[in-house]
Amino acid sequence: MLKTLLVIIVGFLPSLFSLWMIRKTHLRTRSRMRQAAMNFSGVRIRQNIRPVEGDRYYLDGVGYLIGDVSCKFNAKSGYIRCAVNPSGPCQGCRHYEPKELAGSEHTV
Repeated sequence: MLKTLLVIIVGFLPSLFSLWMIRKTHLRTRSRMRQAAMNFSGVRIRQNIRPVEGDRYYLDGVGYLIGDVSCKFNAKSGYIRCAVNPSGPCQGCRHYEPKELAGSEHTV
């Protein structure tokens, strides 16, 4: 009877060890994911908090705009300047192109 009990115990040991390792790995993975999510959200919050620079304008009927409003690529938004250089600065931007006025036509 003692041999039978020993065989059963030895037979269950690998399964118990495997379950213990799976649980330990799962808990460690969950902890790392939680830490990564906390770090990522902190980075995102810090990126979104930028001091208001001198290129912020208020336009009646539209609201606040940032960036050089005379540029062709200006997003006309209070959150991003343009698609080419969203974080700025606009001064000295190599992608600057002046807007074409609606009334001006080019004849060749």
